[in-house]
Amino acid sequence: MSPLARPRVPTCVLTPGSAPSLADGHAPDRYVEIGSLTKVVTGTALVRMAAAGVLALDDPVERWLPEAPATGITLLHLARHTSGLPRLPPGRLPARDPYAAFDAAALRALLPRLDALVTGPPGEREEYSNLGYAVLGAALRAAARGASYEEVVGEHVLRPLGVAEVAVRPDPGRRLLAPGRFGGSRAPWTMTGAILPAGGLWATPRAAAELVVGLLVERRLGDPAPSWQEAGRLRWHNGATRHASLFTGATEDGSWVLVHRLNADPDATDLLGVEILRQGRPGSAAAAPPAAT
Repeated sequence: MSPLARPRVPTCVLTPGSAPSLADGHAPDRYVEIGSLTKVVTGTALVRMAAAGVLALDDPVERWLPEAPATGITLLHLARHTSGLPRLPPGRLPARDPYAAFDAAALRALLPRLDALVTGPPGEREEYSNLGYAVLGAALRAAARGASYEEVVGEHVLRPLGVAEVAVRPDPGRRLLAPGRFGGSRAPWTMTGAILPAGGLWATPRAAAELVVGLLVERRLGDPAPSWQEAGRLRWHNGATRHASLFTGATEDGSWVLVHRLNADPDATDLLGVEILRQGRPGSAAAAPPAAT
């Protein structure tokens, strides 16, 4: 096969005290999809709004979304993936652009049926749920009196951290898309609708690294949000969209890594990030995380 027919795998690795490690045309100052790292931003907004008295972590969903029936699901259940809601919205999602039709109206139509969608009582077990984070994002917006998601996370997370290069709709001229065959670019998913709080943000890799350092290493906004996953001494999160994958995490000694790749297998991106942390800290207890979207 001609090299021109094989898509490249742009890769960016950021670690403390080192220049960015770049391959195949990646760049630390171009906007890329960060997938489910968005959930960390959403969860941090939740705990910050609770600390400010805007809402409470144990508020039931129906307090802020009155269309929803009483299910026992709280905002904290949504953030911890223990709501009992399934991973994805119901129905068959189109493979080409699965979330394009899942807009605010589609989410509102689901809310009265939340009691029929849950797979178990809230708080009993963890089931990773993009749908849960869509509901959580809608609740945060309602508590913020209808502010946009971008306004909510800007006020409660990004500006307090001094992180600027995070956006819902970045300048197309600064976006870095996955390269396709024969020199073209691959189209990203549409994630600006109701699914946005679960995985729709874009950021430059350096801004995503600033988030990790500010939230996990320096802890400038307090204890890490419940959105982070834990494995031994490692706090981590990953993300995968159509053609982008990310892994990031930090250990108790302040070591951290952020890996972003295009056209790469998400599991391989996770393993690369974990291995970099292991090499930097021999004997570190870090298990390979599951894939997330």
